[in-house]
Amino acid sequence: MINRVVLVGRLTRDPELRRTSNDIPVVSFTVAVNRPYAKADSDQQADFINCSAWRRQAETVNQYLSKGSLVGVEGRIQTRNYEDANGNKRTATDVVADSVQFLEPKGSSGGASRPQNSPYDYQSNANASADPKPYKEEPIIDIPDDDLPF
Repeated sequence: MINRVVLVGRLTRDPELRRTSNDIPVVSFTVAVNRPYAKADSDQQADFINCSAWRRQAETVNQYLSKGSLVGVEGRIQTRNYEDANGNKRTATDVVADSVQFLEPKGSSGGASRPQNSPYDYQSNANASADPKPYKEEPIIDIPDDDLPF
């Protein structure tokens, strides 16, 4: 069975870091993901996906991301049941992030504000090339239908 989710979107609010009773950090954040279509008479629509990350990933997300940051999230869907303050049974669905990728460099227009000494500061990456190679489009290979394994 497969339970994998990949999201790309912007944080709708600053991440909220908390700690469990065992002092394990967990961060909660919401990612707005645009839908691939829009009705002719309306604006672009988005889904607002609740996410969480644990341990070192949680601390990193809390430290370097903020409302408006563009992120890529890879993880799994988790559903949990609980009772609210009034005793009503509730269900919550979240994406538990295995990986959160920062998709904008420091100082971009997305709204992320990170400290100067961030390890994710793309400008100070010693391995980064000053003149990156342009994208090179590879030729399309034509494979006959008879050669496909399905």
